[in-house]
Amino acid sequence: MPPVSAFLRTAASYAWRLLVVGAAVYALFALLGRFHEIAVALFLGLVVTALLWWPTRRLGRVLPRSVSVAVSLFGSALLLLGVLTLVGEAVAGESTTLAREFREGLASIEAYLERPPFRLNPHALSDIQARLGAYLSSHRSTVLSTAVSGAGRLVHVLTVLALAVFCSFFFLHGGDRQWSWFCAQLPPSVRARVGISGAAAWRTFTGYTRGIVLVAATNAVLVGLALYFLGVPLAVPLALLEFFAAFIPLIGSPVALAVAAVVALAAKGPFVAGLVVALIVVIGQIEGHLLHPLVMSRAVRLHPLVVAISVVAGAIAAGVVGAVVAVPLVSVVWSVHTALRDARLAPDGVRPDGVRPDDPTADG
Repeated sequence: MPPVSAFLRTAASYAWRLLVVGAAVYALFALLGRFHEIAVALFLGLVVTALLWWPTRRLGRVLPRSVSVAVSLFGSALLLLGVLTLVGEAVAGESTTLAREFREGLASIEAYLERPPFRLNPHALSDIQARLGAYLSSHRSTVLSTAVSGAGRLVHVLTVLALAVFCSFFFLHGGDRQWSWFCAQLPPSVRARVGISGAAAWRTFTGYTRGIVLVAATNAVLVGLALYFLGVPLAVPLALLEFFAAFIPLIGSPVALAVAAVVALAAKGPFVAGLVVALIVVIGQIEGHLLHPLVMSRAVRLHPLVVAISVVAGAIAAGVVGAVVAVPLVSVVWSVHTALRDARLAPDGVRPDGVRPDDPTADG
């Protein structure tokens, strides 16, 4: 039997290790999928902790820690409820006007499509509306069951939110002590590497969270002001939609602005809708070439192609939640890899920039 070449032996050794790692990753994601409510609650708890860590520590200088955590959580909750109340009042105040403008806008769009070069059948849209009404009438039981299941999902969402608030309270109250206790339970041989990994992961996660919130808020303000001056109805709700959509990199903002373009088309006509489409391009350029490099370059050092593949893969694996979680997850993994590599290259435990890699306060 001829001897096996060194190249084949090396390839085989890497192949079975990759298979083991792939099986472990698959098992981890299968476990997270089985208990996805808990995973989402923990993720939201970490997001809240990253956003409120700094103000909670500042309040902790003059207040007891429990009181400072409670003030931060309840203050942020009141702020969120205030924003949602403002959006609800805006929708309620413009609902009648919006319905009228939508009817007039749809009629103008239908008349425009009937003229050259489209020459749409005058009865095409009417037929679509009639078929949609017939479908809803014939599938009324399905619609009702979907609404009931939606109410059940609302209970799940409220449960996840309650668990997220519960987790964030304890993370804010003593997350650093909990991490120190966890590291102390590990064998001494791996304790240093775990400490380095945890510090790098937390720095990257907090940097990404604060950065994406700042980017989303900036986008929402720009969109809200532009829609308001263009006279597009529901400017505040559409700006809030842009804020939440910005948490999905690359594709979230264009989708939200496309919804705004549809509203502008129905309410104000093709010219204003064209201006909104131009707004999509401008805000995309501002986000891609100004906000992300300035705000998130330290937290996320990923090529745009890697970001795009991560978002698509996350969406395929877990829908919208996967698309939101994919980029911070990949960023954290890469940050941990980089930190461990730097620690190996610096035997004295100090990074090339003079900062200890296990210092959780490094890099802000």
